[in-house]
Amino acid sequence: MIRTRKIVIIGLLVGLGLIMHFVETMLPLTAVVPGAKLGLANIVSLIGIVLFGFSGGLQIVLLRIIIGSLLAGTFMTINFYLSLSGGLLSFFMMYFVYEFFQDKFSLIGVSVIGAVTHNIGQIVIAYLIIENAAVFYYLPFLTLLAVPTGISVGLVSFFTVSYLPTSLTGR
Repeated sequence: MIRTRKIVIIGLLVGLGLIMHFVETMLPLTAVVPGAKLGLANIVSLIGIVLFGFSGGLQIVLLRIIIGSLLAGTFMTINFYLSLSGGLLSFFMMYFVYEFFQDKFSLIGVSVIGAVTHNIGQIVIAYLIIENAAVFYYLPFLTLLAVPTGISVGLVSFFTVSYLPTSLTGR
């Protein structure tokens, strides 16, 4: 894939991820479980892993988190660090599972693993910030929500990738 084309597609995926992130903030899911989100922006992370592998996927995740926090006014705040830690741990686990266990996990399974590890990353950083182990009691509730949202994100990612032209996916 030509370098310019790759940059354009990464830029489009980052833009889509930002839109999904801001649309998601308007949904009243936090009334059910405070702080919980659907993880819609993770769709572009999964697509980035499939299309570009490690470096392209990592660029998408980092740009989406940094630009999103700058636009929301949360850059270098606790919310930024929670988002960054969850996003990076989730990305590394999804990439690892996708790359090395592709025969055992579909994109749906990869997405569920990403959703669960995103919550784990956030809880660990929250614990390091507030220094109170009681925050870990929140993890089962987040995990219960992460499984269905991970399945949904995985399904959207799977169908999106299956409809992309072979010139993009290399399949």
